[in-house]
Amino acid sequence: MDTIELRRIALIENDNWWYRERREILSAELLRFSVPGTAVDIGAAAGTASRVLAEHGWDATAIDLNPSAVALARAHGVEAYEGDARYLPLPPCRYDLALALDVLEHIEDDARAAAEITRVLRPGGTALVSVPSDMALWSAQDVALGRVRRYTRRALVELIEGAGLVLERVWSRGVLLRPFLRRLRHRTARREDLAPLHPIVNEALRAAAVLERRLPVCGRPGTKLFVRARRPG
Repeated sequence: MDTIELRRIALIENDNWWYRERREILSAELLRFSVPGTAVDIGAAAGTASRVLAEHGWDATAIDLNPSAVALARAHGVEAYEGDARYLPLPPCRYDLALALDVLEHIEDDARAAAEITRVLRPGGTALVSVPSDMALWSAQDVALGRVRRYTRRALVELIEGAGLVLERVWSRGVLLRPFLRRLRHRTARREDLAPLHPIVNEALRAAAVLERRLPVCGRPGTKLFVRARRPG
């Protein structure tokens, strides 16, 4: 992610419906742990997820390839370091939790990056991964954001299991919004994910995301896929 994109994210992430929703998903997942532990946030950008981890008592380390991202994360009080997701500058078997939120789709050798997630997790540690779903949704926006793929559920499961992790759950988000977002993204090449939305539109999307949490639709096609997995041992 380039510096311009990072600055755009910094401007919108506090209020943007998707970034708010992603923080809610992460917070809900953290409730599964009886006590906080050590975590690594891979591809951390400005360190938003790392700050959520810290708010829940976790000892979080952020890693990003972009030095501007590292500087932004540090400016927000996050312990952050430069590093390639394929060659993490971290010791093996160190972390209780590894995050890779909207990261793997930017990496040509995603299998190598997934293997690094396994390497840095302690035995029994948990990985939480999110990616954009379904190449049927591929548009100029994906190109603008520097993505190299979107994932099917099967492809993501094979990637995670191929890295030696044991799948615990895979689920979709953006199920209710998929038809709307599909039409929007195919009409324009602008970076809608990084542009401020009209407040009414933003709150409507936010309301749809909240409603989706209460409906049994996580097995249907959406715009995002999440996986929770653990390192055996």
